[in-house]
Amino acid sequence: MTTKALRHTALISAALFVSAASAHAQTLRLNHNNPEDHPTHVSMQYMSERLSELTDGELDIRIYANAQLGSQRESMELVQNCTLDMARSNTAELEAFEPMYSAMNLPFIFESEEHFERVINGDIGQDILNASGDKGFIGVAFLTEGARSFYGDRAIHSPADLEGLKVRVQPSPSAIRMVELLGGSPTPIDWGELYSALQQGVVEMAENNPTALTNARHGEVVSHFSLDEHTIIPSVVVISSCAWDRMSEDQQAAMRQAASEAQAFHSESWNKAAMAALETAETEMGVEINEVDKAPFIEAVMPMHDEVANQSAELADLISRIKAEAN
Repeated sequence: MTTKALRHTALISAALFVSAASAHAQTLRLNHNNPEDHPTHVSMQYMSERLSELTDGELDIRIYANAQLGSQRESMELVQNCTLDMARSNTAELEAFEPMYSAMNLPFIFESEEHFERVINGDIGQDILNASGDKGFIGVAFLTEGARSFYGDRAIHSPADLEGLKVRVQPSPSAIRMVELLGGSPTPIDWGELYSALQQGVVEMAENNPTALTNARHGEVVSHFSLDEHTIIPSVVVISSCAWDRMSEDQQAAMRQAASEAQAFHSESWNKAAMAALETAETEMGVEINEVDKAPFIEAVMPMHDEVANQSAELADLISRIKAEAN
C-alpha cells in the first residue's frame, strides 16, 4: 500500500474514532508535521484544552503530530475539501492558497520580533487570517516560529557565501525568489526528507529557526548556524469552512478566544525554546553559531518587496500597513 493510501486509511480511521467518541461532543481533527515535543504542538494542545473548557466539552481538538494524516500541503488540500477539519501550516506554504500571506514571507519585512508581534496581534493579522474565507478555510491563530537563518556545512557571512550552493527551501515562490537573489540554488525538499538530504549532501544548506537543530536533530548533520535572520515565518492554525460553518456563533467565539489565548501562550514560550535550542546545538551538538552583518542580505533581497507589491493593490496596501507598524 502506498504512503498516500496509508494516510487516507489513517484519516478515515481517525474520522470513525472521533465520530464514535461521543454522540454530543464534536472533536476536530488537526494535523501537523512537527513532533509532539515541539513548542507548536504544546501550544495547540493548550488551545484544545481551552476550547473544551470554554464550550463545556462541546468542542475539542484531537491533534495528529508527525504528519500522520499527510504533509503540510496535503493537509491544506484536505482542509479545503472538508476531509480534514484543521491543520497547522505556515505562511510560506499558505501563499499558494491565499496570496495575502506572501506579504509576511518577505525577507526583512519585520524589523524585530516586537514589530512582528504588533502585526499578528492587531487588525492586520486578523485581516490576513480572514482573507481566505472564500477559499475553503480561515486562519484562527499565528504561532511564531521566530526568525529563520541559514545552516549547513559552512558559515554564511554574506550573500557571496551562498553563491551556487544548493539551499533547501519550502515550496514557496517567496522562499525560492529570496534564495535566487542571494545567489543560491533553491531546492524544494519535503521537511521529512531534509535530515537525510543534509546528511548525504543533496543540499549544502537549509534555512529555518534554531529548533530545527534540536527537535529535528539537524544539528547532528550540520556544522554551522549563521544568524542572518532573514524572515519570520509563523505557523498558522487553520480550520475548514465546513467545520467553521457547523459551529454556533458561541462556539465560533470560543474557538477565536482559545486560539487567541494559545497565540499569546506560544509567543511567551517561544523565545525560551529558541535560545535553549541554540545553546544545546552549540554545547552538545558541536554546531558553531555565527554572527552575521545583515546589511548585504537586506540590500540583495529588497527588490522582492516591490515585486510582491506590484502583484496587486491589496498586497501593496498590506505591505505598507505592515511596514508602518515598525514605528
